[in-house]
Amino acid sequence: MEPTPERDIYTVSRLNREVAELLWDRFPLLWVEGELSNIARPRSGHLYFTLKDASAQVRCAMFRSRNRYLDFAPTEGMHVVLRARVGLYEARGEFQLTVESMEEVGSGALFRRFERLKRQLEAEGLFAEAGKRPLPPFPRVVGVVTSPTGAAVRDILNVLRRRWPRAEVRVYGASVQGEQAPAELIAALGRAEREGRCDVLILARGGGSMEDLWAFNDEALARAIHALRTPVVTGIGHEIDFTIADFVADRRAPTPSAAAELVAPEADEILALLERLRQRLHQALEQRLRLHRRHLEALEARLAVHHPERRIAEYTRRLDDLERRLVQALCHGLHERHRQLAILQSRLAAHSPRRSLEARRLRLRGLDMRLRQVMAARLQSWRARLDRLDATLRAVSPRATLERGYAIVTTPGGARLVRSHRDLEDARVDIRLAAEHLHARVTDWEPAE
Repeated sequence: MEPTPERDIYTVSRLNREVAELLWDRFPLLWVEGELSNIARPRSGHLYFTLKDASAQVRCAMFRSRNRYLDFAPTEGMHVVLRARVGLYEARGEFQLTVESMEEVGSGALFRRFERLKRQLEAEGLFAEAGKRPLPPFPRVVGVVTSPTGAAVRDILNVLRRRWPRAEVRVYGASVQGEQAPAELIAALGRAEREGRCDVLILARGGGSMEDLWAFNDEALARAIHALRTPVVTGIGHEIDFTIADFVADRRAPTPSAAAELVAPEADEILALLERLRQRLHQALEQRLRLHRRHLEALEARLAVHHPERRIAEYTRRLDDLERRLVQALCHGLHERHRQLAILQSRLAAHSPRRSLEARRLRLRGLDMRLRQVMAARLQSWRARLDRLDATLRAVSPRATLERGYAIVTTPGGARLVRSHRDLEDARVDIRLAAEHLHARVTDWEPAE
């Protein structure tokens, strides 16, 4: 009897593990579209849900390390596209998808793609004001990148002819809607840049839905606009429409007509600009003149400081000062020598016999002088006293009285004075005058008045 071969008996764990490995190896990462249902968010942070269509469903798991990158919140009934791996949940033997990423289908998805690209480009600096190029005030050639058959190009041409007819307009045709539109728009912009004739470019399109304007949200188009040297003005859709191209462009206008108005100057604006330029030129000239004047004054001040004449004058003053100090030093030295010599001479004179003799001689001379002065004073005093006595004597002398015109009447012989007629002995009298004597006879008398 032949031996019975050994049977390879699988355990449930082995079976599920090998099936899981088979599925993992057989199916690579793939895209699956469907509708979300039975969404569960346990405390672990993982996301569990069912993806279904009209006739089937499959369990899905999106672990926390992946769902944290979602830029939207999955909800019941949402139509999504998953990028996932096919696998098996070994513990339960359930067929499932392990989700790597999830995208929303429809306008909501477009808006999120728009926001995601906007944040990315903004973080890279493509929207920064510092990189915006200024628009030329008076463009000679205006390039228009749009559909050559649309209404937008007609509106732009009408505005440019009305506001700035001197400008040459070059239209670079391209599709503005559809899958091929971004590439054609990039090619048209590149053609205008290579020609190098345009002073400014207008990127325009008429209004439409978000799907219609989606070509202007292309990342490659945004980077092409940012790389241009020529300034770009966008006029895409209506006033409420915003695209990525609007944020990258140097200026954004709400409509194609408004974009043409931004590019083309108006007469009043030109006059105002000329006036501003005149004022700026005037201010700049005045500022330049002030700067040159201050510079000239600074140079003159430096020249005055470092001028040779000033140096010579400074050296002359220093020389005069040194000469004065030298003369002062010499004079001080001579004065000090004279002072020392005088001290020595005085000391020598103090101990010399000649000084003693000279002192006695001076004393004798002084005593002689004092004696002469005393004798002279005495003689003068006596002479003055004699003069006073003489004056007194003369004052009381009868002779003085006679010299004043008076006369002395006496009896003959001068026996006595005759003061009255009663003193007369007879009629004869003697009259004594200052220079002579008279002998007279009294013949009559009368009382004095």
